[in-house]
Amino acid sequence: MTTVQSPPAPTTAIRPKVVARTGLYAVLAANVAVVTVFFTQAGFASNALIVMGRLAGLYGALFMAFQLVLVARLPWLDHRIGMDRLTSWHRWVGFGLLWTLMSHAVFITFGYAQGASVGPIDELVELAETTEGVLRAIVALFLIMIIGAVSARYARRRLAYETWHFIHLYTYVAVVLAFTHQVGVGTTFTSSPAATAYWWALWGVALGSVFLGRVVLPLRKNLRHQLRVSAVVPEADNVVSIYMTGRDLDKLPARAGQFFLWRFLTKDRWWQANPFSLSAAPDGKSLRLTAKVAGDGTAALRHIPVGTRVFAEGPYGAFTAMHRTRPESVLIAGGVGVTPIRALLEEIEGHAVVIYRVGREQDAVLYEELRDIAHAKGAELHLVSGPAVPDMLAPAELTALVPDIAERDVFLCGPPPMMNAVLRNLRELGVPRSQTHFERFSLAG
Repeated sequence: MTTVQSPPAPTTAIRPKVVARTGLYAVLAANVAVVTVFFTQAGFASNALIVMGRLAGLYGALFMAFQLVLVARLPWLDHRIGMDRLTSWHRWVGFGLLWTLMSHAVFITFGYAQGASVGPIDELVELAETTEGVLRAIVALFLIMIIGAVSARYARRRLAYETWHFIHLYTYVAVVLAFTHQVGVGTTFTSSPAATAYWWALWGVALGSVFLGRVVLPLRKNLRHQLRVSAVVPEADNVVSIYMTGRDLDKLPARAGQFFLWRFLTKDRWWQANPFSLSAAPDGKSLRLTAKVAGDGTAALRHIPVGTRVFAEGPYGAFTAMHRTRPESVLIAGGVGVTPIRALLEEIEGHAVVIYRVGREQDAVLYEELRDIAHAKGAELHLVSGPAVPDMLAPAELTALVPDIAERDVFLCGPPPMMNAVLRNLRELGVPRSQTHFERFSLAG
């Protein structure tokens, strides 16, 4: 067995997550300032409602461009912040975008209606019929409202991912319509050559980021590495591992703990992309995922023919040893969440304690591999079995297994109820948030 070691844990360096997050905040704040300066330089309308409407529209355009960067899946950001957190920010910025654009529409319509001494509905119809780009803006706002509605938690939980994703793709139509509206009637856009250059550059960077992260990089990696299924191995009644080989895999920048979006290019599966973590640390020769059979889609994984071409997007995720802050670690896995934990155990340096929580001992997939790796590295391995309870891995239990847990990095992966319970218990035990590492699969359109 080849063991890949991670670099030593940093002691004084600023954490990569902090650098990336601070950089994003700074970029957004700088752009808000620039937009505000260009707005004031363009002059103010005599009607206060129109002034507020124009400013809301500019901030809405900025939020829309920022949205695109958040979901572009750029490796530098993703590996430091994590797709789950970027997606969460995308969601909240999206609601901010919705409210700023609605404010823009309402303030502008009522402002012009007040000046023309007509009703707001009549004024909106008049603007749509006579002003270039307004009808496109109304369509864009309508699309954003629909996307915002289906992104609410109540609706999101009741939609299949494929349905939600298809609706979400209309965001790009809304972006194009909103941009053409801004070009057509935006006074700030045309107020000066500097303002015009700024807005073209902003939209170019935003759309270019999406094209780079979603199209160019995945195509380039897959053309280079040419992944194919080399073996399909049942690990348990409801768990299967898939091994893949390809070209130049030693040049693939993947780390233990990360995941890919996998497409197996068979006749009935080529259109499905599923997120699965690597269940073994990359060794430059092959990749492996291990998946739990939870429906028709994952059940079909058992029958994928050897030799099938694989299109993999990634690697994604910040659940890696890059974010270690302490020389010693605790790795906590629940159920099939053991897959990235097993890979991390191969790579991570320093003394590690592994806690594997399962309902029944026979559900402990990959346990023999964990035991062999732990023995080779001098790590402690604890298998904790029993029925799920409200307080899984209670503080007293964690302290008994790892007395110095507050002095270690904690890597956690498992079902959401378990992760939520363990995170509460870690906070009760005084484990700093900076030492707690976890990631949830959460994909944006």
